[in-house]
Order: sequence, then structure tokens, then C-alpha cells
Amino acid sequence: MIEFHSVDFHYPGHESVFEGFDWQIGEGEAWAVLGPSGCGKSTLLYLMAGLRFPQRGRVVVAGEALDKPRPRTGLILQDYGLLPWATVAENANLGLRLRKFYGPDGRHAPQGEVVGDIDRAAMGWLDRLGLAEVGAKYPGQISGGQRQRTAIARTLATDPDVLLMDEPFASLDAPTRQSLGRLVRELRQEAGLTTVIVTHAIEEAARLGERILLLGNPPNHSPVIIDNPNSVRIGYSETEEYNQLCRQLRARLEAAG
Repeated sequence: MIEFHSVDFHYPGHESVFEGFDWQIGEGEAWAVLGPSGCGKSTLLYLMAGLRFPQRGRVVVAGEALDKPRPRTGLILQDYGLLPWATVAENANLGLRLRKFYGPDGRHAPQGEVVGDIDRAAMGWLDRLGLAEVGAKYPGQISGGQRQRTAIARTLATDPDVLLMDEPFASLDAPTRQSLGRLVRELRQEAGLTTVIVTHAIEEAARLGERILLLGNPPNHSPVIIDNPNSVRIGYSETEEYNQLCRQLRARLEAAG
């Protein structure tokens, strides 16, 4: 589904973040990306989203090398990216409105896609995410968890097959983080989404990543991958296996930092 082929990337005037980096994500897989500050976690996500491009090598998504953002890749950012002057409902249908305006040009919408009833599609997700009652409110009038749910609704309304998340729950309290984490896991399983979440929280990576990519201090040459297939199991975060994985991840991060 997502492939990195010998990727080199650096920001102008800075050392390389990735050198000869190879990595593969299978369709429907759930990944968490973990590493110390400045290791390239967000950069990796932007390369997958087609917002940054390697100086060498290729990033391939669904069989096509990226040279621009692809319409079916959804991106959720830490600051939500909501328009403060638009209502929750208007924010939720923004992606679909843009698609209808530009048409199925292969850049803003998939080739051949016909956008139907925008409000109905967006309201369906607001209802699914428990936001129907706040649809007429503005982002400044709702909680952080509700703002993040609005961002999720806006993304899912566009029917993505890849969902990329850059520390989406970092500013939320622990109960809200866990609730939204469960929601993302449920939505992934329902829709067969391929998901990648960048996080600095070890426990979050262990709960949400069936596979965990560990990045170290740049440059990153080879992926360090930890399999975590039991993350989907109910009650997994209460088990000794989960605690042992968290200890392992913490030790590896301390060694890398």
C-alpha cells in the first residue's frame, strides 16, 4: 500500500533525516511511529501525504509514485486545522465542498468520482461521532475532544483509504485520548483503513499500533519494526504483555535519545 524505496531526505541547510530508507506498509495495517524529538516522525508522515518529496528515491502509495497529495489520503493534524469562523457542520463538509468545486480532477478528488449530497454525507459522520447536537456551534464553543472528532469527521467524509495522523491527541486529557484512540481503532476495522499515527507517547503507540516503527536520531537508514499484533485485543492495555512492551519501547527510546 505504502512503500519507501531508497528514500533520501533533508531540509535545506540541515543534515539528512533519511538516507537510503526502505519501508513498506501493507493495505489495512495499523502502524504507530515513535521516536525522540527531531528524529523525523512528522517528516515521514508528510512524505507519505505528498506534502514533502525526497531528494532521492520514491514514495509509492497504491502503486503510484507520489508527486502531489493524493485525494484518498486523509491527514489529521495535532491542531485540528478547523476554520474558526465556520460551524462544526461547515468544517465537516469542507473537504467535500472543495471536491465538488474542483471536480474529479485526480488531485482534489479521485478521477471519475461524483460528489453527491454533501450535507447528508458530512452529517452522517457527525452523527456517527456524537457531534450532531453541536453541528451549529463554532470550534471555539466546543471541547478539544469535540474539535478533534470534527477533524476526523471532515476527513472520513471524503472516504479515504489511508489515514495519517500527526500526534492527533497530544493536547487532550488522558480519558479523551483513550476514547478517541478506541474510536480510531473501531473506524479502521470497519472501513479497512490503512492507518499511521505519529506519537511521542509510548503507551499510545502500544495501544494503537499493530506494528510500531521506531526512529532514532537522524539520519535514519533502516526501519526498526516491532510487531504488536495483540493491540486489537480487548483489555490488552491491562495485561503484563502490554506493560512489557511499554518497558521495551521506553528502553529503546532512551538508548536512541
